[in-house]
Amino acid sequence: MREGRKNGTASRTRPAERENGRSSPPIWAARALRRAHPSEWGPIAAPAVAGKGRTGPRVALYSHDTMGLGHMRRNMLIARALAESDLGANVLLIAGAAEAKLFRMPRRVDCLTLPALRKETDGQYHSRSLGLSLQQVVAVRASTICAALEAYAPDVLIVDNVPRGALGELDDALRRLSERGTTRCVLGLRDVLDETPVVRREWRERAYEEAVREFYDAVWVYGDPAVFDPVREYGWSPRTARKVRYVGYLDRRSDGLADTGPDAIRHLVPSAGRFALCMAGGGQDGVPLMRAVLWADLPPHLGCVVVTGPFMTTAMRRALAARAARDERFAVVDFHSEPRQLLARADRVIAMGGYNTLSEILSYEKPALIVPRVQPRQEQWIRARCVQALGLVDILHPRDLRPAALSAWLAQDPLEVRKARNVIDFGGLSRLPQFLRGTLGLPCSAPRGCAGEPLTPVPTRGGPDREPGAAAERAPR
Repeated sequence: MREGRKNGTASRTRPAERENGRSSPPIWAARALRRAHPSEWGPIAAPAVAGKGRTGPRVALYSHDTMGLGHMRRNMLIARALAESDLGANVLLIAGAAEAKLFRMPRRVDCLTLPALRKETDGQYHSRSLGLSLQQVVAVRASTICAALEAYAPDVLIVDNVPRGALGELDDALRRLSERGTTRCVLGLRDVLDETPVVRREWRERAYEEAVREFYDAVWVYGDPAVFDPVREYGWSPRTARKVRYVGYLDRRSDGLADTGPDAIRHLVPSAGRFALCMAGGGQDGVPLMRAVLWADLPPHLGCVVVTGPFMTTAMRRALAARAARDERFAVVDFHSEPRQLLARADRVIAMGGYNTLSEILSYEKPALIVPRVQPRQEQWIRARCVQALGLVDILHPRDLRPAALSAWLAQDPLEVRKARNVIDFGGLSRLPQFLRGTLGLPCSAPRGCAGEPLTPVPTRGGPDREPGAAAERAPR
């Protein structure tokens, strides 16, 4: 690990460090030099839009992918939206785990995978596969990222969630891009990061606001301030807040990938026909939920499909499958690259509360019980409480997770589901190409939103402070 970082945190030095005895200019300084001395530096050419005889802008999407599938799945969806838009962007995904290759790549999208890190439930990082120290693996990842970005020379780099990358692995790459001065950098954030005190401390200790100020042109939040407003909750400085643009949630139905008809998943559906769906993202910490589901009592004429995820151990998948084999109404699926095909057919859903999973559930307007992760971060619990306050889902704290609690929820007659689109902005995927145009300084192809106009923040409801009961909390409908 580089000097100045210890135990995964950064020193209070500025992200632009000294190299060869001189300071690397921050991005604003490089741009100022370009404006003052255009003959020496040359102009920054606007990237071409795809068309006859032309290629679209080059975009790189980075995700650290140290726990679960959420970051890479979100970046995959963003990549598809940009590549298939009228911009015809070429997108290089830089993913922190080989599981990114499990997903079908759209045209003009390719993927570079890094040696994997694993984040444990206590928040500590380890090498997932290579017999190297953490410092050695981070050094390999950082060097690979630098080399890839140097060769690819993207017009825009979109960094997912962590301004300096996992354990600061983006520091060198961001500094080199700022020296070059030809790449716009965007920080993409999910709606909720963690508890407010934790986020404020981490952003202070790891110099994240300094990184945003020095290296990033914009901050895109894939959410709606009507649900959660990170600018207000996390107390970002006015300078950072001015860069924030609310994209809106990503409507998982709009890309049409799940519209394959019932035959594509017929072999996965239990004999009961109607079924509840249980999902836990990558499955790394989903065993308690799946055990409880498989030991729950199902109502008559209702089956259950459990999707384990690629990060669950083989031994545990076999144990769950053995349990399911005792009752033909249960089915265990090791992995499904497009779980929305199952979600579209499901009668109701029991799931953890990751950003992608909850966005999909809300998109498809399914009755849902959310059992969120609470370690190492409270992000899922906070998100679930905010969405429950809007009357869209039911929630159950994991300490109250019992087969009996799930049986009771499944036995209830499902109430009419409130339409999430009447409450939450789901225009993210359609808005992203226009945000990219605005970042690149290209003409707008839509009547509004090209420059990334933020959604209007509205007062958020009370925070997730009420203690959970032993039973699932029923959402107001």
